[in-house]
Amino acid sequence: MAFHEIRFPANLSFGSVGGPERRTEIVTLSNGYEERNSPWAQSRHSYDAGVGLRSLDDVERLIAFFEARGGRLHGFRWKDWADYKSCPASRTVAYDDQIIGTGDGVRTEFALAKTYASGGHSYVRAITKPVEGTVLTGIQGHARAEAVHFEVDLTTGIVRFYDPPAEGALITAGFEFDVPVRFDTEGIQVSVQSFRAGDLPQVPVVEVRI
Repeated sequence: MAFHEIRFPANLSFGSVGGPERRTEIVTLSNGYEERNSPWAQSRHSYDAGVGLRSLDDVERLIAFFEARGGRLHGFRWKDWADYKSCPASRTVAYDDQIIGTGDGVRTEFALAKTYASGGHSYVRAITKPVEGTVLTGIQGHARAEAVHFEVDLTTGIVRFYDPPAEGALITAGFEFDVPVRFDTEGIQVSVQSFRAGDLPQVPVVEVRI
């Protein structure tokens, strides 16, 4: 089992259907009230890669990608077109999009994360697969330059500053990111006649923990 640092063809994932999933266990009590509990601290994303196929050439590319990953064996990167930036879809990534930590004068490593907030509640999502060349950072409102002030591990989402940020300094970041996934099927069933008639194969992919 391994993770291949390669992205599923973005033009094929563009038309895909999918998003976050939560698991909640619900017990209904005798008085009609409920007890609800979630065993998952993080949501898990899943998608259907078959929906974005538009031609037999696309099918061929999908099969080649599937075979090279060994089916469900190896993970890969996936671009979620509905949620792939540290900022709203209509905006351009900026160094102050997300708060990722506070300096203590010693620490140099900070993990990329994206916060989702609504109605006074928030959820912090770990970002482990940033896209090369898109990561921007800032310290206490001042932009920092990659390869001058920091470096980023594209396989883990860890930002390493060459000099530790001062105590109390707010660390921010902006970025594009991929979702680490794997295929969730052992085979791809395609009929040329059915495909031309508009019957698309189902090709589920599911997020993996890194």
